Amino acid sequence: MRRGTLVTVSTLRDLAEEHTHLRPADIDHLHRIAGDWQLLSDLSFADLLLWVPVDADGTFLCVAQVRPTTAPTAYQDDQVGRIVGGPEVAHLGVAYSQGRIWREGDPVWYGDVPARHEAIPVRLRTAEGEAGEVIAVVGRDTNLSTARTPSQLELNYLTTADDLAQMIADGTFPPPRHPGETTSAPRVGDGLVRLDAGGKVTYASPNAQSAYRRLGYASHLVGEDLAALHRRLAGDPLDGTEASNGILAALRGEAPPRREIDARGATMLTRALPLMPAGVPIGALVLVRDITEVRRRDRALITKDATIREIHHRVKNNLQTVAALLRLQARRVAMPEARVALEESVRRVASIALVHETLSMSSDEAVEFDGIVDRVASAATEVAATEVSVGMRRRGSFGVLPAEIATSLVMVLNELLLNAVEHGFPPADEADEGPVPAASGMVPVAAPEVDPSLRPEVVVSAHRFRKMLHVSVTDNGRGLPPDFDAERGSRLGLQIVRALITGELRGTIELRAGANGGTEAMLVVPLARNTADGRSQA
Repeated sequence: MRRGTLVTVSTLRDLAEEHTHLRPADIDHLHRIAGDWQLLSDLSFADLLLWVPVDADGTFLCVAQVRPTTAPTAYQDDQVGRIVGGPEVAHLGVAYSQGRIWREGDPVWYGDVPARHEAIPVRLRTAEGEAGEVIAVVGRDTNLSTARTPSQLELNYLTTADDLAQMIADGTFPPPRHPGETTSAPRVGDGLVRLDAGGKVTYASPNAQSAYRRLGYASHLVGEDLAALHRRLAGDPLDGTEASNGILAALRGEAPPRREIDARGATMLTRALPLMPAGVPIGALVLVRDITEVRRRDRALITKDATIREIHHRVKNNLQTVAALLRLQARRVAMPEARVALEESVRRVASIALVHETLSMSSDEAVEFDGIVDRVASAATEVAATEVSVGMRRRGSFGVLPAEIATSLVMVLNELLLNAVEHGFPPADEADEGPVPAASGMVPVAAPEVDPSLRPEVVVSAHRFRKMLHVSVTDNGRGLPPDFDAERGSRLGLQIVRALITGELRGTIELRAGANGGTEAMLVVPLARNTADGRSQA
């Protein structure tokens, strides 16, 4: 085929919207075809190219392409985005203008590969169920370099492919997709069964025969009533009835959802498709796949997830018990310094328990961190030993964080927020009393210089950039003293923050004066970790 103009836009919708006048409903139908046409490509042993007309002079644009998994491709190069006209696409023009499948013509050569051309018109059914106008053409191009006498399997595949091609021309394929279903399984190579109009098996591929053998059916499938067989094989009568009804629905021309059949410890996934070329029901196509091992792994993962959630729940309960014991001990201690230290320990333990509580309700080892930050910020204002009412505000989103990052980060934010609330905004009667010692040990503060017109506020900001999480905790309080040195600070709170940021989180922290007064803590935390083999893992 002569190579024409190459369009750089590569998605089906973008190509169609930019170069054609197709309606949104037409483009949606083309998307459905592209989502299900791997089935037709494998049955045809051929490449499928989706062509749309771009003008009235017979020029066509390729908006999608799929290669067969059952045969060699006819195209080594990607054809999506190619605009081609002239005699090379005359077969597409015939199918488009006459609305029929084109199979005439001699083989053509793509480089050193001989190929056979076919063209299938694409129609979209109207709201009344009638066949509408042709909106596109599917080119079916078969590599003939390995041509040989076809086997029984190949003959059945090709016969079924011709029926589906006629249904594309009629506008009845692909069928509507059921909510939540994907097109990934089962595939043609997993197992194929063809039924006649009465529901009897006329052909079953070797893989399909093996899949039914796993369910306990050792005889040959040909001649069997498949709906009745499903009802007999299923271990659960309700599942058997549903699987049987799905086969009967396909024979009536409907497209039932995928069904699973469990029997004798094995599980088989089935998908039934009606075969009704030219609107005449002639039988059904049933794709099957043995998914026993897949379901066994799924059950193992479900058990593992439930165990992990239970562990997080118990850790949370144990941490809350530890916090309660520390709180009781703090009430019995007479020394003010010891009482303050115990109360700070209670808050630190409680912040870790908050992460485990969230993980106990999650299905994976990741948490939505925004809600945790909001709860920690709210708790900081409630338990802080200060008479000043300080507002808390979050700007931006942390998003979903893995548990190992969330656990350390929540402790860091807890320390920073408590420090900002307790030591950034001293009571008014301390305004002229000189420096105030930092009870939490994070930031020693100097004489207050708070603008009385400003409402005390702490803002937590977060954004992601190039796999890095950037966090800032900013207050509009009195700021840092002139001689403050974060690296040499000996207080416990600052040591905890530095150890977690540089050690556990492998990030950086900077404490500095805010642009508009107050104090600003800047954190940068990598979201990707290096695994043992040196690869980056999010």
